[in-house]
Amino acid sequence: MQIPGFKILDRYIIKKFIGTFLLSILMVMSIVIIFDISEKIDDWVAKAAPLKEIIFGYYLNYIPWILNMYSPIFVFITVILFSSKLAQNSEIVAMLSGGMSFDRLMVPYFISALFIFILSFLLGMFVIPPANKGRLAFEQKYVKAMFAPAARNTHYQIDPGTFVYVESFSTWNNTAYKFTLETIDGNELKSKISAETAQWDSTFQGWKLNNCFIRTYHGASETVVAQRQIDTVIALTASDFYRMKSDVQTLSEVDLNKLIATQRLRGDKNVMYAEIERNTRIAMPFSAFILTLIGVSLCSKKRRGGMGLNIGIGIALSFTYILFMRFSEMFVYTGVLPAYIALWMPNVIFAIVAYVLYRLAPK
Repeated sequence: MQIPGFKILDRYIIKKFIGTFLLSILMVMSIVIIFDISEKIDDWVAKAAPLKEIIFGYYLNYIPWILNMYSPIFVFITVILFSSKLAQNSEIVAMLSGGMSFDRLMVPYFISALFIFILSFLLGMFVIPPANKGRLAFEQKYVKAMFAPAARNTHYQIDPGTFVYVESFSTWNNTAYKFTLETIDGNELKSKISAETAQWDSTFQGWKLNNCFIRTYHGASETVVAQRQIDTVIALTASDFYRMKSDVQTLSEVDLNKLIATQRLRGDKNVMYAEIERNTRIAMPFSAFILTLIGVSLCSKKRRGGMGLNIGIGIALSFTYILFMRFSEMFVYTGVLPAYIALWMPNVIFAIVAYVLYRLAPK
């Protein structure tokens, strides 16, 4: 079927673009896996990791994650290699001399970038989160163990007007120490339950409060009742104290949004990890369009020294983009910028660079 305005040249560019993209993935992923094996093989041998689990439990889940993380490098390498070859063979000059505008030349490039954008978006939203569960579980078992940071002086709003305070939490016996549950109406404290310990009970998915004092406030007066043990179910579980930074990588988009809403309600500072993850999943795929435009603009001119310089510039810019994405997270950690600004900032800056290079590119 012939698509109106779609030429043989467009199909040629798209075919070469996608083919070079897949080849660059194969090359880079082979190198990454070799280095990863050399780094972890001592741990695998020491902990007797089965070969089946290494292949299917780890690498089958590791490849989508690392592929999406380094997709900007794959895109840039693809554009640089393919476009530099076209330029060195004077094919781009021939296209432009034949009446094709530079804008029209970009059409098959952006169609190819759209394919990569969709692939990256689908990986980030639907494939990588469940794959990360298997990858992280394998690393927890056969690589260096990952521990949740000790929870101390935790203060959460678990429901509107309901607050929990925990001085410390022991992951050894799932017990919270110096537990306090307060109910506040407006600015008025209505009730307060203080417990020496609160132990998580998985049988009824609740807490067993030990050595409790229940205070009920009536204006300026209060009543105090001592009780040895109370069972209570609240919107807080033991898993909330185990949650690590990497856990957000395993959540689906729906679960991630629920976690963000819950953590915002609680006033949990760890909400920044979930917000970073959500914005990264959306912002990263857009780099395919931006880096494609930069790559074509840089490589559309034939250079005397060949395409070595183009490859060097492309790799440098792609690593700069990834480092910028990682560095932008620091603005969120330090509270300088919200996640939706910090994580989109690299795209905005590189989009400006792409536009300037595009305007300066030979027409």
